[in-house]
Amino acid sequence: MISLPPSERDLHAYVDHQLSDADRRVLQTWLASHPEEAAQVRAWQQDAQQLRAALGGALQQPANPALDPVLIRQRRRQQSRRHLASAAVLLIAVGIGGFSGWQAREMTLARPTALPMTDALQAYRLIAQQGMLPADYQVDDDGDMQRWLDGYFKQAGRLPDLKDAGFEPVSGRLLSTDEGPAAMVMYEDGNGHKVSFYVRPPGPKNTFLPRGSRNDGDLQADYWSGAGYNYALVSPTDSPAAQLLKQSPPF
Repeated sequence: MISLPPSERDLHAYVDHQLSDADRRVLQTWLASHPEEAAQVRAWQQDAQQLRAALGGALQQPANPALDPVLIRQRRRQQSRRHLASAAVLLIAVGIGGFSGWQAREMTLARPTALPMTDALQAYRLIAQQGMLPADYQVDDDGDMQRWLDGYFKQAGRLPDLKDAGFEPVSGRLLSTDEGPAAMVMYEDGNGHKVSFYVRPPGPKNTFLPRGSRNDGDLQADYWSGAGYNYALVSPTDSPAAQLLKQSPPF
């Protein structure tokens, strides 16, 4: 049962249809009496719909990271902060001179840096959690997921071996980014828990990633780079696999 007022995580879960029917009704009642929060939630819902439409034709058209709901929400918050900061910068410019004020303005308007592997997290939400996109490849008795992946990413590293954690690769999905094709391989264990392996070209300006880990709401992403690509393992933070992967990463 959610608590009121709802947290930002509760609002995201509502947008992503992750709440129970009872919690959803409680939150809808609360939103009806809080118009400002309701307007924000509607904007998030529109962002999510746009992203699903964009990823639905991922193989026919270039991906548009500008439609990523997480980045859109971040940009809106950052734009609001920049408006306030710009006003402060004007006071600084008047008080200590034009040169110092101009330097402060340039720092204020600097372009924010995107968080690593946001597209891997969003792909997990759409494919693993919401089932929005069908698989391009399913493993059967004679299937070979590594061979399928090598057909598109010949120089990429090997698929992580997650057998010790109880996971086997079961399906693959091709996606696209502004920098080139990407792929997501889904792993499952005997209890239906899911972990995804995501491979994509390096980001803008050939950006490679140091080995790291971060949480985004209910998901954990462990990421790294090698052999010309960026990689991520994504799993729910409450999954038994999450802590195991963080303690003994298979990469």
